[in-house]
Amino acid sequence: MSAWRAPSSKVRYTSWMIYGLLADLVVLVHGAFVGFVVLGGLLVLGWRRAAWLHVPAVSWGAGIEISGGVCPLTPLENWLRLRAGANAYAGGFVERYVVPALYPATLTRRLQIGLGFFVIALNGAVYWWVLRQHRRRRYPGS
Repeated sequence: MSAWRAPSSKVRYTSWMIYGLLADLVVLVHGAFVGFVVLGGLLVLGWRRAAWLHVPAVSWGAGIEISGGVCPLTPLENWLRLRAGANAYAGGFVERYVVPALYPATLTRRLQIGLGFFVIALNGAVYWWVLRQHRRRRYPGS
């Protein structure tokens, strides 16, 4: 019967690296989701069935922004970063990655609500246009 031994530094380094890579993957997925929420209506212009995925995504994304909630991917990324030996961050994905890229000032509650309504308005305009085009093709002359 062998005695228990602590994992070697190589094993610990490998697990830290894996957690770090997983955290980075979560950031990529999160970023892709945010991009889909904001711009996914454009996908609907060419592929109307995408609306079945996009409408719930917009509802979730805008709802999180307007309510001030935190997307579950943010705590998951923080947990993975902590497991990788890095520091977690305060706030959400938008405050951490999107706002610094788009806005020089820190995210205020008013701006966060505005972002939520902007997503709704932008995608509402795209969906209005898609429905208008659909009706024109389906009912010509009306």
